[in-house]
Amino acid sequence: MNMTKTFSRYIITISSLILISCLGTLKDQDGNILKMTRIGDMVWMSENLNVSHFRNGDEIPQAKSPEEWARMGFEGKPAWCYGLNNPDNSNKYGRLYNWYAVNDPRGIAPKGWHVASDEEWTQFIDLLGDEVLAAMFMRGPGLSEKGNKSGNTGFKFPPAGARDSNGGYFNTGSHGYWWSATEVSDSDAWGRLLNYVQCNIYSIGNAKTAGFSVRCIRD
Repeated sequence: MNMTKTFSRYIITISSLILISCLGTLKDQDGNILKMTRIGDMVWMSENLNVSHFRNGDEIPQAKSPEEWARMGFEGKPAWCYGLNNPDNSNKYGRLYNWYAVNDPRGIAPKGWHVASDEEWTQFIDLLGDEVLAAMFMRGPGLSEKGNKSGNTGFKFPPAGARDSNGGYFNTGSHGYWWSATEVSDSDAWGRLLNYVQCNIYSIGNAKTAGFSVRCIRD
């Protein structure tokens, strides 16, 4: 990469960061108080979703074992779980959801919000310059057991890892995975993978039966 192109990207990123500002808080359907951050023309939740109810008050089923997680996914039913089945992890990472919970018509996002689409994730990354620069911002100054520290914006992109279709956990503490609201096919949906070690963020198509974090945007 030539120096002119690199310099231009950093100028774009610095200019974009000027457009990032904290906007106060919102309350989700479980009563959690979450911070909001404006990025360009979009308003994002500053934290991962951490709810056990849909917007209408119905419970989202919890999968407490690998067998339950695999069965719910096989049956195409919505499910959530704690990272590593440890309730303490919800404070650090939020909860993990299969895509059937993300796409349920009862709505997993609070009123006036929606799960970020693949296009909206792309817009977010483009505002920050490119995948590497976006990952640098999202990752913050380093890995931490208390989550990451993304500058002074209040944004948190913790390395929650993920859960596979059979109920196994992987990459907790080194990678973050987020669903988008966009399908790839009947069996797969688009998501984003943030690699904290290599400092890059990728678009990935993954089985809807997997467990990822969820991030929402204001309508």
